[in-house]
This record gives sequence, C-alpha cells and structure tokens, in this order.
Amino acid sequence: MNQRLVPVGHGGALTRRTLITGGAAVIGGAWAATSLAGCAPLAAAGVDQVNQLAFWHLLSGGDGIRMSELVDRANGDNPDFLAKQTVLTWGPPYYTKLAMASAGGRAPDVAIMHASRVPGYAPGGLLDPWDTDLLAELELREEDFPPLVWKKGFSGDKLYSIALDIHPFVLMYNRDIAESAGVLGSDGKLVGMTSPEQFIEVAQAMQQVTGGRAVSYGYLNDGAQLWRLWYTFYLQQGATMSLPEGGRIEMDDDAAVASFEFIRQILDDEIATSKGDYATAVAEFTGGKTGMFFSGVWEVPTAQAAKIPLGAMPIPTLFGTPAAYADSHSFVLPHQNDPDEGKRRDTYRFVSGIIRNSFDWAAAGHVPTYLPVTEDPGYAGLDPQADYVNIAEIVNYDPVAWFTGSGSDFQNVFGQNLQPVLLSGADPLEGIQGFRTAINRLLSKPSPV
Repeated sequence: MNQRLVPVGHGGALTRRTLITGGAAVIGGAWAATSLAGCAPLAAAGVDQVNQLAFWHLLSGGDGIRMSELVDRANGDNPDFLAKQTVLTWGPPYYTKLAMASAGGRAPDVAIMHASRVPGYAPGGLLDPWDTDLLAELELREEDFPPLVWKKGFSGDKLYSIALDIHPFVLMYNRDIAESAGVLGSDGKLVGMTSPEQFIEVAQAMQQVTGGRAVSYGYLNDGAQLWRLWYTFYLQQGATMSLPEGGRIEMDDDAAVASFEFIRQILDDEIATSKGDYATAVAEFTGGKTGMFFSGVWEVPTAQAAKIPLGAMPIPTLFGTPAAYADSHSFVLPHQNDPDEGKRRDTYRFVSGIIRNSFDWAAAGHVPTYLPVTEDPGYAGLDPQADYVNIAEIVNYDPVAWFTGSGSDFQNVFGQNLQPVLLSGADPLEGIQGFRTAINRLLSKPSPV
C-alpha cells in the first residue's frame, strides 16, 4: 500500500501497474461485470463518419430504460456523434473497472459517477476537469444548478462532475391510510411533524388503521440504508462530521447516540419491525400494509407501479435543522492521456443534451438538477415528485474522504458496527466507538490513487 499514483501534471503518468500496486482493491474490490453495449441504435449508413462516444454507467432496471431513452434522444438530435452505452454492475465492480480503465489508457469518453465518489478519483488524476466556458456555451452554467449541487462537483478549483440529479432519502406515505388515521391535511399531504414525539403520534395513529405496523424500514445487512436514515437525523441536530486526511474522525457523539435512540424507538416491533431487510420493507409498503416508508426516491416508481395512493416528502425536520441525505448521478470525464478534440467537444454536447432534456428523468423518482427543468410549470404537475423537489436546498452528501460515497466500504463499515446496536439493544456509544476506530484506521492510510 506504499505505492501511489502520481497525478498527471505532477511529475508522472498514470499506469495500470501503479494503480494495481497502489491498492485498487481498496477502492472497490475485485470486479467481474457483464456489459450490455449498444443500447442506442446504430445508424443505417455513415457510421464511420460520426464520432463514436463510449458512455459507461451503472444504471439498470427502470433507471437504465429511462437513460437509454435520453441517450437515444441525444443521438437523434446530434447526427455528428453516436453515443454507445456500456452498463456495468452497480457498486465496487463498476468503480474499480472505471479506475482501471482510466489508469490503463482505455477510458470511455464519459461516464456516470456518484458525486460522493469524486473525491476518491479526481485528486489522483483519474478524471479530467470540465471546461466551464465550453459548458456555458452549451447552456450549462453555474446559475442553472442548485448551489449546493454545483459546488459538490468541484475538487479544488476545478469542476470534475456535473450532476444529472439528486436522489435523496425521503419519507413516502400511503394517502388512504393517512386519511383514515386523521393525519392527512386538506391539501392531500401528510401533516407536518416537527419533533420525534409528533412522528411517533402520527405513526401510532396509522398503526390503528393498519392493525399491524405503521412504518416500513429495512436495514439488515444493508449498511447504506442504516447510514442514510441515521445520518439524516444526525445532521438534523446541527451536527457535522469531518474526515481529515491523516487525522481522526470528528463527530458529535451526543448527536450520534440521539439519532440511534430515536431509530430504535421506531423499530419497536409495533411501529416498525426491529429486524427488517430492504426487500421486506419494500414489499410491506407497496402491499399497503404500512402507512410510511423510509427509503430513497428510486423506489417511487416501484410504489407507483403497485397502484397505492402514494405521497412523498423530505424526511420531516424532527430535530430542528432541515437536512437530508442524498447523492447525485453525475457525469465525469475519465482521464485520457491524449483526448481527441472533436470527440471531447461532442461529449460535451451529449451531456448537455441529456441534462437539458432531463424532465423525463424525474419519472425515475430522482430530482433533476437542471433548474430550467424543475422550474418548468409542467413539473408542478408531477405527483409526488413535485412535493420534494425543493430538497435540493438541504441535501448532504457523505463526508469527504477517498473511501466514502455510494457503493464504497464506508457505509458497510458503519453498518457492521451499528447494526448490532439495533439487534442486541447494546449501548449506541459502543457502536459509535467501533465505527470511530475503523474510520481512523482508514484515515491513517493514503489514498491508493
């Protein structure tokens, strides 16, 4: 783990060998993925006269179908290029292969990366920065994005990622159950809740209607799900978390414990099961057996397909400070030693076309980041997406470090240390101390890139 990649322009070049010996496995583990190339239709003639753009992403299922539609539209609007998709396995396999490709001179022209993962890639030279002047020419300007989201794309003073969306952790609810429980307002939305006590009261009212449980939430063997809800309540207490390179984690133990105590209060086997996994939580809510569901907006289409009367909102501010966990699917330029100028410019046009025409991306539950899209009068008619569109003002990504972000080991480490707290009734502080120890160990190691 002593060898490190030397960033381009800092005395050396990236190589596949230096990435491997530098510890690529730490970034995401060994990969084995099947690519699904060619989702966009090939032109009947003249294919060799247009720029072929390689586009990698990790979007499958409904997200993948909608992305293919956006790619097809961008290709159709721009006869000078043809973007060809390669879909790879979500999580560590994807991120490791992307790093290997960038280091080995086989990088695609453009790729999707979670914004939270950029700090582990940009400083090591695995990504090329975006030219903000050229983006502006193509109608992608700073003022066209929520400030928090635009700022997240920077590493130092350079822009390395452009967010297509925000996909936050939210509270979904069943309108019929809420109405029967007397907790649905005249506007058709769940009543406001501003304290843990009020949330429990609303949940208990729904429980009387369902005759079973009120809330669905799955966390078993899923560190990401546990982290997303815990981190939201932690941030709502005005607490922060910092991971200084070479230092020690800085966090508020009191807020950390309070967040866990509240989650444990919900998981009492009456309001919600104390041992729920993700799939069970989805099935329980979409089957109409509970009135509320903590999950990401990517499950909005699942709930809509189940034909339940769905509502959704940012997780209520129960501890005083509006805050929400989120991440973003963002476009990045994997590093190329000698990029073709024409293809690079077409790549900009391709990304601009997708972002500026991302209205339909909201159908996936995600919040498009391009403000002209979300401020379009038609967006207000999207139900329930319009009810959480303003969450962009309060989103929070993972704390910045080379080992954090979606699909990383960071959230798994959190789950490994804190899941036992919920299962055994142990002191939350013991789990927090275990998490501290594990993260301090990672902070003591240099980034493998």
